[in-house]
Amino acid sequence: MTNQPDGPERLSDGSIRWQEDINQKIRIPFLCLKYGWHVRALVREPASERAKAIEAIGVELHMGDFSDVGSIETAMSSVYGVFRVQPSSGQGAAYGVTDTEEVCYGKTVADMAVKHGVRHLVYTSAGAAGKGDTDLGHFDSKTEIEAHVRGLPIRSTIVRSAAFMEMLMLPGMGLDQGTFSFFMRPDQAMQLIAAGDIGKIVTSIFADPKRLADQTIEIAGDEVTGSGMQEALSRAVGRTIIYSRSPDILLKQDAFLGRLAALVDDGSCAGAADIDACHREFGVLMTLDIWLSAPGKSLLDAAMQAQNAPVALR
Repeated sequence: MTNQPDGPERLSDGSIRWQEDINQKIRIPFLCLKYGWHVRALVREPASERAKAIEAIGVELHMGDFSDVGSIETAMSSVYGVFRVQPSSGQGAAYGVTDTEEVCYGKTVADMAVKHGVRHLVYTSAGAAGKGDTDLGHFDSKTEIEAHVRGLPIRSTIVRSAAFMEMLMLPGMGLDQGTFSFFMRPDQAMQLIAAGDIGKIVTSIFADPKRLADQTIEIAGDEVTGSGMQEALSRAVGRTIIYSRSPDILLKQDAFLGRLAALVDDGSCAGAADIDACHREFGVLMTLDIWLSAPGKSLLDAAMQAQNAPVALR
């Protein structure tokens, strides 16, 4: 960050380097810019629509790739802080990243942050990380990266996010048929967070680094049961949506989905955040009702028109 405004602690000049998939959280650089910080972003394709969208609000683009250490070092030169969200190996064909590559990228960025004297590294992990072996590489990879970050001589904050509300709108969940299937049972609770709210939380962390330095924070904005999901979706679309847990036959046929369901059952993937504390610490975060009525409405509308698409969650 450069020219950081007065706050609880006056920080030296520098930049925040924003490393993440541009498709997810444009709100993060927007909020940093709003508070007077300069933001750099490492992007694969500066001419892409998403990259141009963040450039238009004042973000400095650096072309590069996580496999190109030189581009990471160039973007990281003379920065104050690094916010790190990387393509997850759990996103399958969308990024083509293996578990091994995810771990390598995560460790490399952390090591480069130390090498270049970065003063604060914020790493966004996942709610299932750090709770023992999950037998799912894209969760266990994050546990390994977390451990690496903690062992480095750098101020760091690890943020474990609950399941994204955006994930609920992937094709194949049944909304176009007036139904909705997910992992929790009707009376079983699962925590959720709007991806945009991670921007609010990360901005708060950078604004007052001593408060949350060297901590691992579980974050969520809401907690809903399967029955609560049915009620929220029905309110949002103005007609009854019938909720059910994902069919047993699907969970048996698809080992990945079946393991996710098991991790929800044992609590590893259900979320462990103190939601009231999150709201006190970071300000009001979006509930599922609010998200569905505002930032998530376009995704909900698209899901309602998915026309019996296959399950996209992988």
